[in-house]
Amino acid sequence: MTGDEGLSRARRFSTWTTRRWLRVGVAVSLVLLTLLGVTGAWVLGRTASISDNLIDVRSPALTTSYRLESALLNQETGIRGYGLTGTTTFLVPYRQGLADERTYTNRLAELLRGDRAALADLKAVQDAIDIWQGRIARPIAASPPGAPSRLATERAAEGKTSFDALRSVMTKQQGRLRADRLRGRDDLAATMSLRNWVFITIAAVIILLAALVFEALRRGITTPLAQLGADARTVAGGDFEHPITATGPADLRRLSGEIDFMRRRLVRELAFTEEARLRLDAQAADLQRSNAELEQFAYVASHDLQEPLRKVSSFTQLLQRRYGGQLDDRADQYIDYAVDGANRMQTLINDLLDFSRVGRVHYELQNVDLDTTLERTLSALSVGIEEAGAVITHEPLPTLAADPTQIGMLWQNLIGNAVKFRRPGTAPHIHVTAQREDVLWRFTVTDDGIGIAPEFAEKVFVIFQRLHTKDTYSGSGIGLAMCKKIVEFHGGTIAIDPDYRDGTRIIFTLAPVPPQSPGPSALPEATHDGAEPVS
Repeated sequence: MTGDEGLSRARRFSTWTTRRWLRVGVAVSLVLLTLLGVTGAWVLGRTASISDNLIDVRSPALTTSYRLESALLNQETGIRGYGLTGTTTFLVPYRQGLADERTYTNRLAELLRGDRAALADLKAVQDAIDIWQGRIARPIAASPPGAPSRLATERAAEGKTSFDALRSVMTKQQGRLRADRLRGRDDLAATMSLRNWVFITIAAVIILLAALVFEALRRGITTPLAQLGADARTVAGGDFEHPITATGPADLRRLSGEIDFMRRRLVRELAFTEEARLRLDAQAADLQRSNAELEQFAYVASHDLQEPLRKVSSFTQLLQRRYGGQLDDRADQYIDYAVDGANRMQTLINDLLDFSRVGRVHYELQNVDLDTTLERTLSALSVGIEEAGAVITHEPLPTLAADPTQIGMLWQNLIGNAVKFRRPGTAPHIHVTAQREDVLWRFTVTDDGIGIAPEFAEKVFVIFQRLHTKDTYSGSGIGLAMCKKIVEFHGGTIAIDPDYRDGTRIIFTLAPVPPQSPGPSALPEATHDGAEPVS
């Protein structure tokens, strides 16, 4: 039964929180300190009371008793001298003694108020004084002066006996007063010793309470928190399997349990994340392999189509040269269709090869002055610009780390499209701007051409997507798709400004340094072989 009670008590204490332990500890400490304070106050009060009694009552009472005795001696001396000589000068100390007697008697009565034994001794002294004065002092003092008092001679023996009785009573009173003062001193010494021990005990209890408080804080708060912090740092260091040890009061154990639950959940989430990452890596590898295969396929297909296409183009051109005008009009039309289709196929294959090269070959990262690159592009497009009467302006452009060939292709496609898709009968105006936005540079190419409808703002960046027929505007529909690939390769984005209605405004961003530098491609380089007719 005792073991069960101890186990039950331990379980009950184990449910106590830090706040409850602090409340109980503070309450017990306050009770102990209050008891010790009350005891100390009582001892101090007792010491002060005894000390005051000694200083204000016992010692003054004994001193007053001695003074009373001295006043009585003065009376006895004066009366005896007056009785023997009849000289009135002896009555001076007698009368002064009477005045002092009254003063000291009243003083003793005031000092000994409440002390029955001492007041009884004082009453005995007063009775003895009354007897001596009634029988001896007053009758002799009343005798006529000038001659010795006959009464003094007759009552000399009685006077001596009466005054000796008075002195005996005085001696008894003084003995009691000395004994009371001695007892008071002993009580004061004992009380002061008790006071010293009480204050030593108070100091010891305070030190013990402080030690207990520090030890309780160490065991109940600092050590569990230090253990919790160490476990948390271990987990934060990467050892997610390290358990969080629950120690200390109930609330700290609950906190440790909640943190350990978070750790276990984090372990599960990390395991799930790691599994997802592995799947994502596998998918990325598959996607990269698929892209490489698609790129290889596009390259091989484009490259391998060059030879049969050259033959088709060459022989259709030979047919056109040798038999042009010798056949009927329908045959000439068919030959023209064949030559035009072969040429367009040649252009399409070359554009496809250019598209596949972006970020794969001719990658030379260097500081590129975009002003210079734009001027070179405008020089290359000078014929088309002059024919269209285009006016092209630009703000100062920055110098970025980029591939100069790809940046040239970017300007060529953007400026070329702005010139090509102009309003009929109107000379195009094209303006290029550049502005720093955080870590990126924001560029705009604005024209006053035919514009792009908002619903086609995304479609125009898809490869081979055309908004016009080849008879209206020439081209393969790959220019803006190539621009998007170049911009994204250099860490930026490109889009059509949907709010601009007076033409087309293309907005793109470029990073000062591209985010990645691909290695050289393993694919062989192809050339744009032109198809020359065979003579």
